[in-house]
Amino acid sequence: MTQQAIIRGEVCFRAGDGVMMPIPPGPVEIEVADDSVTLGWTADDGSLGSTAITRDEYDRYVKEGNIRVTGA
Repeated sequence: MTQQAIIRGEVCFRAGDGVMMPIPPGPVEIEVADDSVTLGWTADDGSLGSTAITRDEYDRYVKEGNIRVTGA
């Protein structure tokens, strides 16, 4: 089930084997699975972004208040 959330702090992901990259603050769509969470967003320039992070990372970001789930 897709849910809506807001990035309100530092949330980063690793693009391939590259450096950690931040997800821009603002609304995201999230899809929660047992072991991972997929996040999708639209950047200020209109480009679309998406990534998957581990469920542990997601839970930590939610606990820290960096990701705030807003509804289903």
